[in-house]
Amino acid sequence: MAQIELDLAHSYKAEPRTDGDYALLPLKMTFEDGGAYALLGPSGCGKTTMLNIISGLLAPSQGSVTFDGQDVTRQSPQQRNIAQVFQFPVIYDTMTVAENLAFPLRNRKVAPEVIKQRVGEIAEMLELSAQLDQRAAGLAADAKQKISLGRGLVRPDVSAVLFDEPLTVIDPHLKWQLRRKLKQIHHELKLTLIYVTHDQVEALTFADQVMVMTRGRAVQVGSAEALFERPQHTFVGHFIGSPGMNFLPTEVAADGRLTVAGHVLASNGKALPTGGLKLGVRPEYVGLTDADMPGALPVTVTQVQDVGTYFMLTTSVNGQTIKARLSPETAMPQAGSQAWLQVLGEHTCFYQNEELVP
Repeated sequence: MAQIELDLAHSYKAEPRTDGDYALLPLKMTFEDGGAYALLGPSGCGKTTMLNIISGLLAPSQGSVTFDGQDVTRQSPQQRNIAQVFQFPVIYDTMTVAENLAFPLRNRKVAPEVIKQRVGEIAEMLELSAQLDQRAAGLAADAKQKISLGRGLVRPDVSAVLFDEPLTVIDPHLKWQLRRKLKQIHHELKLTLIYVTHDQVEALTFADQVMVMTRGRAVQVGSAEALFERPQHTFVGHFIGSPGMNFLPTEVAADGRLTVAGHVLASNGKALPTGGLKLGVRPEYVGLTDADMPGALPVTVTQVQDVGTYFMLTTSVNGQTIKARLSPETAMPQAGSQAWLQVLGEHTCFYQNEELVP
């Protein structure tokens, strides 16, 4: 296992001139030894580029990669001692499950008794023990991906195990089981794991730290709680959550009064820069209130959805949409009626130039 440090940028163009020419904009990042990390973002944001640079499949056009303080920028994946698991399972159909799992160890001339013990441990963790003597050719897709995961995990001396969207081809219910299993394996083996995904549920349930990326830029690294409660960038607020954060145009007057979506509200007591900002508040923290309450924002109800465990209330005000996630016990207004929402509170965030105001 290793502590991995990145101080780099990457462009697939020979002479990049603008930010748009970079697949990865300049960044500094440390992956701690034994940590579980996720690289999260939409397609094309630079996640796989970063993973391939870490593994050694790709050399950065600028900067360096170090493992435990040693510069490995020009080293191959084999020299870095990296295990990588890809989106589609890479297995040998003519081999048994046990032979597939043992393959990386046999390549390294590990003693047969050690191979047998290690294969048995990993097979038990992945619930493959009953299939060890089966040929891989006839197995279902989820079993094949388990073998691929197992081959990545079987070597106890790897610097890191890298996963490139490994659950894409797996049935949704099995995805949940494998995510839980990977988390359990991480706690048991203490390997450094880096997991690429565009699925926020995968990232937030698997990783201790999540790096949210967009357009080649890492906009925030933090725990699931930090990303949800205090998004450092409007993209994080929008991308994390279902639905994402509500954003409303806001003007701050010199006396601290807020004009939110065209309505003057009482100040929420925060010291804010004057001028134009964005107010950000998650649907979970928007509540119905009375018209005469301080900070009450008048809205028109456009849709009420019964989701079973909660109601999703969709409203509009001066062309802006606000969603509220409300308890089933709440007295719900009807579509087309007027209501008042409370959008100011301890969980409300404010943004200037898309960045969180401290």
